[in-house]
Amino acid sequence: MLAAPLLVKKREGEELSDQEIRFLIEGFCSGEVTDYQMSALAMAICLKGMTPRETVTLTRAMLESGDRLPRDVSDRHQRPRVDKHSTGGLGDKVSLILAPMLALFDVDVPMISGRGLGLSGGTLDKLEAIPGYRTDLSVDESSAVLEKLGTFIVGASQRVAPADRRLYALRDVTGTVESIPLITASILSKKLSASLDALVMDVKVGQAAFMKSEDQALALAESLIRVGSQAGLPTTAIISDMDQPLGQAVGNAIEVNEAMDVLRGEGPREVRDLTVELAANLLLQVQRMATRDDAITKLSSTLDNGSAYERFEAMVRAQGGSLTGRLPLAAEHPIAAPESGYLQGFDCGAIGRTVVSLGGGRRQVGDQINHSVGVRVHARIGDKVEQGEPILTAYFDGDDPGEYLKELSAAVSIVGESIPRRALILKRLDQSHLRATSST
Repeated sequence: MLAAPLLVKKREGEELSDQEIRFLIEGFCSGEVTDYQMSALAMAICLKGMTPRETVTLTRAMLESGDRLPRDVSDRHQRPRVDKHSTGGLGDKVSLILAPMLALFDVDVPMISGRGLGLSGGTLDKLEAIPGYRTDLSVDESSAVLEKLGTFIVGASQRVAPADRRLYALRDVTGTVESIPLITASILSKKLSASLDALVMDVKVGQAAFMKSEDQALALAESLIRVGSQAGLPTTAIISDMDQPLGQAVGNAIEVNEAMDVLRGEGPREVRDLTVELAANLLLQVQRMATRDDAITKLSSTLDNGSAYERFEAMVRAQGGSLTGRLPLAAEHPIAAPESGYLQGFDCGAIGRTVVSLGGGRRQVGDQINHSVGVRVHARIGDKVEQGEPILTAYFDGDDPGEYLKELSAAVSIVGESIPRRALILKRLDQSHLRATSST
């Protein structure tokens, strides 16, 4: 079998067989299929799409290119394994709260997370703001932490879905990132490697999200649910708003501080609400709770009584980290509202770009992170603001703050008329939604 005829076949919109897809992925990993040939395949998929069957096979082939987290499936008393994944956005620190909170409910949360690239911050970058925190635990080390505490948050090893790692690098430089089949296979191949019993997806939509329209977000959510379920991983999804940062904090150390606030029953309500909703989905999926209301009540209590924060502290210690209080931030630079009125919206791209420019994110994979920089947002869309009161605060060191403060000041829009508040959770989706969709 040769790669070239298969590339032509896909470029012409024909389906590839399971055998053909596996040949291409296995050949890519062995070097028999070259980078330029795989780039051509990615472009063909981006233009012509894939059927659900093709996407399932691609996902499984990428999963099988590497290792899986060990699990004794014969042990009937083993705790269910669950996880969540977000498509990314400004201020998304949910994983830091959700993992230790869920671990209190007799489930395991083996969370394999990533680093930030572009405007969306990475969970690993945030955790590495904690002195000593290790994201590179070996399989034996992470398994020991999971057995003891019910959760860990680490980075993917080189042996987890290596086909995805190589393919994503090509997609990033060839303009083929925006493909629902490729996004689906990329996410699920890594999540399947953790041998999960349930996954919940937080598919974000809006100006600060990868998916800009609700139709795009819905298409991705449906693909993830359908392919995840067919690949043996029951998957549900929530579509959430990302036309403004989630919570107040955007950055690394500043987001860890906000996550710790929420874990202690404080912090922004929207961060708490979204985290609890996602966690409730998982407890219902693995039948740890009978009703959503019961799940939300009991999850919320772990935040209010401090037990979720205690589990977070224990996880940090187990992974080499040291928490002695709030993480230090760079110098404060408040930005006042230029007029009174109602907050109409944010230029989230400008906020994200400013944080990256300050050193809080990456333009290239190898860039170093300054964990102490960031932005605090003091109001949400629809809030009334008063002239002269802080509307944003930037955190960075330097003698000439003018350029950054000017860009951030321009990123906030205030109008005289009242503005309706935006809903945080736009849709909840599961297999029943797919059945209803396919029958209409």
